Amino acid sequence: LTPEEEKQKIRDIAVAAEAQTKVGDTFYLITERWWQEWLAYVNQNQATNATDGSSSEHQGLTSSSSSNRPSNIDNSDLIDESASENCSSGNVLCDTLVEGTDYILLPEDVWNQLYTWYGGGPVLARKVINTGLSRTELSVEVYPLRLQLHLMPKGDCSTMRISKKETIGELHRKVCEIFDLSTKQISIWDYFSHQKHALMNDMEKTLDDANIQMDQDILVEILTSKTDGGIGSNQENGSLSNGSLAATPLPLSVTTSGTSPAGKPPLKNGNPESNFQNLNVERTSTSGINTRGTSCGLTGLLNLGNTCFMNSAIQCLVHTPEFAQYFHEDYHQEINRQNPLGMVGELALAFGELLRKLWSPGRQPVSPKPFKTKLARFAPQFGGSSQHDSQELLAFLLDGLHEDLNRVKHKPYIKSRDADGRPDEEVADEYWANHIARNDSIIVDVCQGQYKSTLVCPACSKVSVTFDPFMYLSLPLQQATTRSMTVTIFTCDGSALPAAYTVTVPKQGRCRDLIQALSNACFLQINEKLLLAEIRGHLIHRFLEDPLVSLSSIKDDDHLTAYKIPKILKNTKFLQLIHRREEQSAGNSQSSVGWKTYGTPLVSPISCDDTITRGDIQKMVQIMLSPLLRTKESDHPVNEADLLSTDAVDSSDAAEKLIPLQLVDENNACIDLAVGDEKVVKLSSSSMSVLVFVDWSQRLLSRYDTCHIENLSEVCKYGPVNKKGRNEPPSLYTCLEAFLREEPLVPEDMWYCPQCKERRQASKKLDFWRLPEVLVIHLKRFSYSRSMKHKLDTFVNFPIHDLDLTKYVANNKNDARHQIYELYALTNHYGSMGSGHYTAYIKVMDENRWYNFDDSHISQIGEEEVKSAAAYVLFYRR
Repeated sequence: LTPEEEKQKIRDIAVAAEAQTKVGDTFYLITERWWQEWLAYVNQNQATNATDGSSSEHQGLTSSSSSNRPSNIDNSDLIDESASENCSSGNVLCDTLVEGTDYILLPEDVWNQLYTWYGGGPVLARKVINTGLSRTELSVEVYPLRLQLHLMPKGDCSTMRISKKETIGELHRKVCEIFDLSTKQISIWDYFSHQKHALMNDMEKTLDDANIQMDQDILVEILTSKTDGGIGSNQENGSLSNGSLAATPLPLSVTTSGTSPAGKPPLKNGNPESNFQNLNVERTSTSGINTRGTSCGLTGLLNLGNTCFMNSAIQCLVHTPEFAQYFHEDYHQEINRQNPLGMVGELALAFGELLRKLWSPGRQPVSPKPFKTKLARFAPQFGGSSQHDSQELLAFLLDGLHEDLNRVKHKPYIKSRDADGRPDEEVADEYWANHIARNDSIIVDVCQGQYKSTLVCPACSKVSVTFDPFMYLSLPLQQATTRSMTVTIFTCDGSALPAAYTVTVPKQGRCRDLIQALSNACFLQINEKLLLAEIRGHLIHRFLEDPLVSLSSIKDDDHLTAYKIPKILKNTKFLQLIHRREEQSAGNSQSSVGWKTYGTPLVSPISCDDTITRGDIQKMVQIMLSPLLRTKESDHPVNEADLLSTDAVDSSDAAEKLIPLQLVDENNACIDLAVGDEKVVKLSSSSMSVLVFVDWSQRLLSRYDTCHIENLSEVCKYGPVNKKGRNEPPSLYTCLEAFLREEPLVPEDMWYCPQCKERRQASKKLDFWRLPEVLVIHLKRFSYSRSMKHKLDTFVNFPIHDLDLTKYVANNKNDARHQIYELYALTNHYGSMGSGHYTAYIKVMDENRWYNFDDSHISQIGEEEVKSAAAYVLFYRR
């Protein structure tokens, strides 16, 4: 098959397979490196890097070496060889693989077809499972559970792999197989943190429902008779009798200080996003970081497989100065192991240990696996290898750390009193005192503030004032239903200069909506249509021919063009005219180092007839460039009619006016179209594009004005943030005011009026009463409805310095000088829901420098880079 035929066949198979994916289907891992080689091979005809002077920036142009057919599939770089040697179940994947960066997942039919063509291996098959509370979301279980088995009283240990969707009965069967025992000889226990929690004897229950996590310890007890002093099978309450585990202590896998058994009941599974396609984010090397003195605090976290959501949140908390100081000191005395709302101190201990590692000297990335194991135990919704919401994790961590470190061991019951006309100051202090009497921790000290909440009954005007604590702010973003997009339209017949059009389209629209809006804006004729294309590196990256392509795949900083072409085309290809100019060597304007692409490609249909000559292509290009032609009297371009008239061009100097053109033939060689104008050109049969380079010499530039093709507008470009304009991005103050604005309660949340004795749709007004030392602000970028999930890519202009909240604080007696905040950290989210990537920007206080924490990669950035439309959770310090 030709590369194009291979691509089409795989595309057809993939579309059919993905539409029918169900639980139990098999997907296969394939290394990202080989996949990219194959993509380069099958896409080589979209554009070809014909000469050494071609741009290397464009992914569509590939050199002749990279367009060769790939060799056998080689998945060896996904395998942990040392672990595989010691595993009876076959090949073991490396622990830190990331989908979209290290591997991709292929449906079984796609894999089978590629394997038939290319062979190779090793074959890495994984099953589709259902996830989420509703069990309706599908994901591929790339990493089955790895369980640490402890056989007692013999003391043998073993490691096994098993799907979390397997039953406890299957676990029993496999354990017996490993240790050569029968099911009647053993009992199996959930042995989290080396403490017996639950006897696993419900054979129909899945390991997922039993809350078994990755790398968890499982206790396998050999049953003996009571007369032997062994472990009886009647001990389902978890107590130990003489001669049992008490006589054979096991080493703890995580060193802790007096950890106790987890007394908190297992949490229900959350609703993780299935993550079939992760955003492949370019990594930045840590080389070249210059720091003053110690490099403490510049340690990255390994990505364990879609754990960037966790890594970014942890880095922001770890670099909060108050937390760094607290967990460096002896905080163990404040651990509350009796709190039924906490995690018996285990979350705090795991976080404290991780924080100390991240602040240790050196820059070797740290694995957060022990912390993630603890996290998944108490919050199964963050388990597995799916992507999750970084803010949801942050909220859980702040609440969990608070409960683990709550200094109040026995919470008193306190009934709140209504204000009843008392001064706000008195009521607010009373509410705060009541709150502190039950909640007193480092988290409260640093992160908690207090709202003033005012409700007014619409019927009797009864006013109710309460003062409630808050841990963070979740600010709404104005959800735009439309989007402005700028596209530059070119003609192929030389009838007009290119022109940029800005149109309004549905934010969740498709390419057909954009084409329709552009057609109306440019008064497209009935016999014309628009061919939409994305430009990268002065080359056509892709044609957006599918009308159903989502506009959300087009970013604001992309560059789009549209080409007017005839509506009815038969037996034609598209000629792409790519511009190049001489690049001068540094310091020597007379010395050229070669030709480099610039400007915007032009496109025109070209007949596939076998009679097309070099002269025909010369004439086509002259027509395409005619709007750029300067007149002899001035530098203004001439129009096509003047150019094509017999008076405009003298036949005697026709040869002088030939344009230096290079056509790329089917053998990837260049043909000089300036000679042999009668020679027939043989066009490639396997590509829909004909590539022609025009080399703009200084002599040629004296005849043509190319400024019209040099500066291509971005799809949407924000002006300076201080410039007033209709499309000025919202500020953080705007979001705050929307959050605090008085508004009626929703009908589902009506208020019971104590005076009317009925439920009323009261109006509610929020004000700040006291603000915390560290203010965490969540920008609500993700919106959910019954059938749709959207991400808002709104750019919010947030201040880095001097966030002044004084006027939003209702407590007039508060010292106004203390309401000024400075940004010191934030998390960013790039990409779409469920398949994006998280990073953190953090200001290292000792150095007064900003750094980008991208999992294990850390690089210095300028303060001007901190603001972007990716900002998600902001951390401000008073």
